[in-house]
Amino acid sequence: MTTAFTTRTLEITTGTTEAVADLTTDCATFLQEAADGRDGLLNIFVPHATAGIALLETGAGSDEDLLAALHDLLPADNRWRHRHGSPGHGRDHVLPALVPPHATLPVVSGRLALGTWQSICLIDTNVDNPHRQVRLSFLG
Repeated sequence: MTTAFTTRTLEITTGTTEAVADLTTDCATFLQEAADGRDGLLNIFVPHATAGIALLETGAGSDEDLLAALHDLLPADNRWRHRHGSPGHGRDHVLPALVPPHATLPVVSGRLALGTWQSICLIDTNVDNPHRQVRLSFLG
């Protein structure tokens, strides 16, 4: 069996508000080329100290619910020791401990093996950095 490793970097603009950006279509497009019908693993990694990758249902309110829950857990106030940037920015540096900056997913016959309502999302609460990179890597 031949193994191949292919990687690509996506440039994502999340804007100046907290964001849940659906990356599922970008990941599927990448796999059409990289996987070429093979089984393997897709790794999604965001090389930023203030963003994460989550699997969740989108479009039915779960994305807003996640942001609301993060707001409750990590309020944007002055309790944080890390204080540069916008008020409460220190919470953005705690986010990756709760929403990790990576996910590894199965690929079967060149396609993501996601559950019915699962989407791959970039979670970005840092309103000071509207531009993000996401690295997609396929091993198969």
